[in-house]
Amino acid sequence: MAYTETKTTGYGTRVKNSCGSIVTGIVLFFAATALLWWNEGRAVKTADMLEEAQGACVEMANPDKVDRSMDGELVCVSGLATTEDSLVDEQYGIGAKAISLQRRVEYYQYVEQSETKKEDKLGGKQVETTTYTYKKEWVSSPIESSEFHDPAYQNKNTVLATVEKQDLWAENVTFGAYKLTPALFHSISSKEAFDVVLSDDMLRQMDKDAKTAYERFYGAVTTTAKPQAVTDSTGTATEPSPYDFIHVNKNEIYYGRTPNAPEVGDVKVTFEIIVPAKVTVIAQTAEDTFKPFKAKNGKTFETLVMGKKTADEIFESENSANSTWTWILRIAGIFLVIFSLKMVFGFIETILKVVPFVSNIVGWGVGIVCTIVGFVWSIIVIAIAWIFYRPLLGITLLVIAGLLIWLFAFKGKDKLKELANKKNQE
Repeated sequence: MAYTETKTTGYGTRVKNSCGSIVTGIVLFFAATALLWWNEGRAVKTADMLEEAQGACVEMANPDKVDRSMDGELVCVSGLATTEDSLVDEQYGIGAKAISLQRRVEYYQYVEQSETKKEDKLGGKQVETTTYTYKKEWVSSPIESSEFHDPAYQNKNTVLATVEKQDLWAENVTFGAYKLTPALFHSISSKEAFDVVLSDDMLRQMDKDAKTAYERFYGAVTTTAKPQAVTDSTGTATEPSPYDFIHVNKNEIYYGRTPNAPEVGDVKVTFEIIVPAKVTVIAQTAEDTFKPFKAKNGKTFETLVMGKKTADEIFESENSANSTWTWILRIAGIFLVIFSLKMVFGFIETILKVVPFVSNIVGWGVGIVCTIVGFVWSIIVIAIAWIFYRPLLGITLLVIAGLLIWLFAFKGKDKLKELANKKNQE
């Protein structure tokens, strides 16, 4: 059942808060402007670096033998990334020869969700109604339910075990006769499920600890349910667990009575390993290892991608990613500029909240003006940045911004005069 809280804010408090947001809006405006400028410079420098790197990159036939003649060269080479290191999860006493051994944890918890509706009242007051609902979900960390708004759900969360997420990485990952640096081999994504095998002594102790945690929260277990088969993601049933609160199924350890019917407090721990894989590296050789390539503008570049790729394919992908990020940050910057202007001039709408109908009309107009001004300002900033970094495109953008200003300012003014004349003639 939903739980509702209502909060009323007086007119004076709303005006005070609105005036306070002016300072925040000004700070955000300059921050958003700086973001737009920085993003254009970042995009140009990255594009220049990629162009320089692509021109300097040479293909290496294979990495099976250290080629001293290519020492210091930016190379593109494909081969098998592998390791002889053994990684051990100390908590569970399991290990594997792998590039990485990773432990993931999920907790079955009540999750609080909220939906807020605001309503302006005559006289300037605002009534804010927040509805809280609760549902059970698998989440990555325990949720503190004592802070829930609905008293009926407070302290409803518990956990049968607290387990930390963990990533173990090999120290020595070889690539033919070369060694890969962590910055490179941390990009390897050849994950596979790692089946768990635990000793009976450990399972008994884990089962005892989980049962104690369960009874501390739910009360003593008077009857023990019959062991049930566990169904994995493929629909295959496994042998039932001989333990009441611990179930091991392939790469998963499940803390709880029934994996197919989770209760609040249940915990899932899954294991994966990153296995040897065919990869392609673009980096500068440094004796028997690699280091980042440093361009003339100071930006560095090295990358590892899965599978066998050509240098042209990788650089095409990198340029595409650079373009995508440029547009994401560009659009984000424009929206932040517009939002900051609305924060600065929002007090005008708030002052008129004594008559909500009038306030809504004025607020709509302020929003339109802020959107236009914010968009034009952003175009100007981007254009000036491009003049600084790339003059031809920057001048083009300035011309576009000028046309927009003329269109919205002068043509809009002429249109208003035309409408006024028609009104007088009538």
